Amino acid sequence: MSIAEIRREYMRETFSEDEADLNPYHQFSKWWKEALDSSIDEVNAMTLATADKQGMPTARIVLLKDYDEKGFVFFTNYLSRKGREISENPHATLLFFWKELERQVRIEGTIVKVEERESDDYFHSRPLGSRIGAWSSPQSQVISDRTVIEENVQQYEHEFAGKSVIPRPPHWGGYRVIPSYFEFWQGRESRLHDRIAYLEEAGSWKIQRLAP
Repeated sequence: MSIAEIRREYMRETFSEDEADLNPYHQFSKWWKEALDSSIDEVNAMTLATADKQGMPTARIVLLKDYDEKGFVFFTNYLSRKGREISENPHATLLFFWKELERQVRIEGTIVKVEERESDDYFHSRPLGSRIGAWSSPQSQVISDRTVIEENVQQYEHEFAGKSVIPRPPHWGGYRVIPSYFEFWQGRESRLHDRIAYLEEAGSWKIQRLAP
């Protein structure tokens, strides 16, 4: 089979304007619960797309760690490539793809750091190895080989041995994507998908259907 012949039909569900909640956060919560109930592996995995000041886009998978009507939160190294791009161009897109439900959700908006207390609280909830890892990895920097990381882990394991609290690295913390646009995509037969978009206008949300 050639790559061009790989295809499947989407026939599981439909999604209409009449079904769409007036509030996109409430609509996301409905689909989020259905995704959780479907036992999807890493249901909180999402593509994060950013761009540098020249407009060159990059994308990677990160994990959603919280959301409410203030926005969608993830955590990372502020000195990583994504962190540098966010500092240069504070706009981002998130994409959830739940293939088991034949659904996508796209969220576009501005991005800001969360409060330090929120970063501290989440950091201290992480497993020990993940906290050591945040100190040990100079994320996105070129290193000679894996022994650099392994030696850093040993160094920080020794430094923090016996301490009841490992402090959060100053270069590590959370970001919040504040949406101005949502798009809910439901796969349909013959590629005639349902696409319902929410566009923020003057503090309210305008709902539109998009052609597939």
